[in-house]
Amino acid sequence: MKKHGFWYKVKKYRIFLLMLLPAVIYTLIFSYGPMVGIILAFKKYTYAGGIFKSPWNGFKNFEFFFKSGQAWTVTRNTVLYNLLFIAFNTFLQMTVAILLTELKNKYFRKISQSIMFLPYFISWVIVSVISFNLLSYDYGFVNGIISKLGGTKINFYTTGVLWPLILTLFNAWKGVGYGSVMYLAAIMGIDTSIYEAAEIDGANVFQRIFRITIPLMAPTVMILLLLAVGGIFRGNFDMFYNLVGNNGLLYNYTDVIDTLTFRALITNKDFGMSAAVGLYQSVLCFITILAANKLVSVYSEDYTLF
Repeated sequence: MKKHGFWYKVKKYRIFLLMLLPAVIYTLIFSYGPMVGIILAFKKYTYAGGIFKSPWNGFKNFEFFFKSGQAWTVTRNTVLYNLLFIAFNTFLQMTVAILLTELKNKYFRKISQSIMFLPYFISWVIVSVISFNLLSYDYGFVNGIISKLGGTKINFYTTGVLWPLILTLFNAWKGVGYGSVMYLAAIMGIDTSIYEAAEIDGANVFQRIFRITIPLMAPTVMILLLLAVGGIFRGNFDMFYNLVGNNGLLYNYTDVIDTLTFRALITNKDFGMSAAVGLYQSVLCFITILAANKLVSVYSEDYTLF
C-alpha cells in the first residue's frame, strides 16, 4: 500500500472518518436524497402517479410563475430585503461583539450576552403576537404612546411603506445575539500581545478597534457575508408569514418568493409550480454565490470559500 495513496490515508485517518460518517449520512439522506424531487418542476403532479409516474409538462410550471404577474415583485422584494438584512445585521452584530469584548466587568458582559441571545430561541409565532401587541391600531403599545403624546394613530397593518423598517428591526432583534457569536470568536482568536503593544504605543480604544480588531476580523466577515449572499434569493418564510400573514394590503411591500409559493400551493395544490419556484431559487442562489466568490477572489484569495 502506497504511503501517499487513497486507501493509506483512509486507514490512517479512519477514526476521524468514522466520526465524520454520521454527518455525511445525514447530509446524503436529507440534503442530496430529496434532490430527486427536482423532476417535479417539469411534471404535472398527480397523486396517483406520484413523483415518477406523473406526466411530463415541460416548462409550463415555470410559465405559471412568470405569468402570474408577481414574479418580478416577489423576486425584487426577496433580494432587497436580504440585502437590507445582511447589511444591517452584519453592522449590528460586529458592533455588539466589539462592545462586549471591551466591557471590563465579566459578569455584566455575560448577563448582557445572555439577554441578547434569548430572542433567538423565541418562535416567530410568539414574535408575531409581540408585534401585534406593539403595532395594533386599537390596543398596540406604540399607538398608545402616540395617543398619549397627542399624535395621530398609525394603522401599521395597512401602511405597507413602514414594513421594510419593521421587518428589519424584528429580524435584527431576534438574530443579533446569535449572529454576534461568530464575531466574538474571531475577536477572541486575535493575539492579545498585539493589543498590548498598541496600548504601550499610546493607541486609545477607538484606534485599537479600527486599526486592529476590525481588520483582523475581515476574513470571518467575508466568509459569513458569502454564506449569507448564497441565500439571497430565499426569504425567511417563518418571519414574513407570521408577521404579515394573509394581509393583501401589504403584499406589494412584503411578499417574497417563499410566501407567494406557499399561498399558490395551499390554494391550487400545484406541487409542480412549487418545485419549479424552488429550482428557480436554487439556481439563482448558486449563480450568485459563484459570482460573489469570484469577485472576492479578485480582491484576495484568502477570503474565498473555494
